[in-house]
Amino acid sequence: MARIPLLQMNDISLTFGGDPVFDQLDLVVQPGDRVALVGRNGSGKSTLMKVMAGLVEADKGDIVVPPGISVGYMEQDPDMAGHATLGDFASSGLDAGELYKVERAGEGLKFDPARTVETASGGERRRAALAKLMAEAPELMLLDEPTNHLDIEAIAWLENELKQTRAGYVLISHDRAFLRELTRVTLWIDRGMVRRQEKGFEAFEAWRDKVWDEEDTARHKLDRKIKAEARWAVEGISARRKRNQGRVRALGELRKERASQIKRQGSAAMDFQAGPKSGRKVIDAKGLAKAFGDKTIVRKLDLLVQRGDRIAFVGPNGVGKTTLIKMLMGQETPDEGTVSLGTNLIPAIFDQTRSQLDPEMSLWDSLTGDPDMRVSGKADQVMVRGNPKHVVGYLKEFLFDERQARAPVRSVSGGEKARLLLAKLMAKESNLLVLDEPTNDLDVETLDLLQELLDDYDGTVLLVSHDRDFLDRVATTTIAMEGNGEAVVYAGGWSDYRAQRQPDEDTEIASKPKAKKEKPKAEKVETVGLTFAEQKRLDALPAVMERLQAEIEKLEEFMSDPELFTKEPVKFQKATEALVERQTALQDAEEEWLMLEEKAETA
Repeated sequence: MARIPLLQMNDISLTFGGDPVFDQLDLVVQPGDRVALVGRNGSGKSTLMKVMAGLVEADKGDIVVPPGISVGYMEQDPDMAGHATLGDFASSGLDAGELYKVERAGEGLKFDPARTVETASGGERRRAALAKLMAEAPELMLLDEPTNHLDIEAIAWLENELKQTRAGYVLISHDRAFLRELTRVTLWIDRGMVRRQEKGFEAFEAWRDKVWDEEDTARHKLDRKIKAEARWAVEGISARRKRNQGRVRALGELRKERASQIKRQGSAAMDFQAGPKSGRKVIDAKGLAKAFGDKTIVRKLDLLVQRGDRIAFVGPNGVGKTTLIKMLMGQETPDEGTVSLGTNLIPAIFDQTRSQLDPEMSLWDSLTGDPDMRVSGKADQVMVRGNPKHVVGYLKEFLFDERQARAPVRSVSGGEKARLLLAKLMAKESNLLVLDEPTNDLDVETLDLLQELLDDYDGTVLLVSHDRDFLDRVATTTIAMEGNGEAVVYAGGWSDYRAQRQPDEDTEIASKPKAKKEKPKAEKVETVGLTFAEQKRLDALPAVMERLQAEIEKLEEFMSDPELFTKEPVKFQKATEALVERQTALQDAEEEWLMLEEKAETA
């Protein structure tokens, strides 16, 4: 017996007055579907979900929801007018016998139902909206970035709930681990086209790359055909003008076809430029303690951060991760203990509140108005790592178009705000990156690029993130802050940390939170063998050393000209500095490779 779809979209088109967001879109969501909705920032994911929810009206086409089927949409900015507290909003529309569902969801998602709407933060309001949706339990749930503003424990709770639900759902998320665990169908929005694959997000990247390879091959063949036909038109048409007008028209059609193909958006041209090397010791904290009233942030923490470390801080929201980082950076005074900062530090800070961005300021003014980026006497240029660039050209490197340059910051998406802040940070040299929730709202391709940049960054990274996949790919050390002032140091990323925990603690994280357990007293846990991140680094180092050796050979060959110093003293000086820099980098890479090899062999 055929199943009745939960939702059906027929011939949907939407333009917003410009290029089509969607054109002639047909889409069916079946009962029990667990759908990942993926695509680049700005591709139209949230817009499509709002069309599904009936909040945005398409220019043409039909949306059919069968009678008796309820569709629930998690609002990004819920309207709570008329409700005194978050609990009042979350329970509105529920029968008295269902109120326990809100309490349960509130406990799992960690929001206080008694919090007044006026004093609630944006994250608390979003968690209340998510709790409301989970309590209502519609047949089809539309979830747009539900993990934003959730800590890892709350994400685990939500993941467990969605695994058990019988409802169908469509899910937008930047959290790759979350998508891999939960989805069995993938909808991919790419340049106005929506493709469907009957596999979950786990298979998305291979599918995407295959589609793009096939597209590139077809475009290459078309280009060759156009070139051949154009050559024929120039060389042979005059002798056969009447007989071959059809072939000329066909050439015109080929050119129209090629012109109508929408170019893929490239990757953002992001790059962290490491400044002069810091000292080997970056941060040395001893006996660190901090409390606010009866809330203890940390007690008796010893931590040594050395150049090149990637330190991740994990734990529930509000536990004090940002406060600890501020103490380590000398921005917050500890109650007890000392923090000693190393020499020659040039920090760059990405804060989770995006406080460096004024929502009323335009993207243009956000860059040109930055004192560190201002070019004297040039209102349309910004200084990027010592070189002036046109502000629009620099914005384009981060995938903004010219029309957005004069738009206010508040008008762009969360992912675009993150890219704008990264553009500000990457314009400057640094050797210590502090990244507080940098992954929120970024698309998969930008996340991959950011991870690669951090792998190659010749400096130190302090990272706060609830993205488990990103933590695994980047972190070499994880500091777990789980309340009561305990900050326990583990080697490796998220998966390594989980493997070193007590088994019953992991079970507790995935279930409904209860009273806090006693945490292990050890301040450091030793592991045997290589962590996930260390193994990746070991695999990558041979190519790094080979590249550095090749660059050294080229520089030595360039400097072998005996007249270079006399004729081009500036070039000679720059080549000398570059040679010394690469020789030092090669020596460091060789030492790191030997250390990792020895560690692998002793496992």
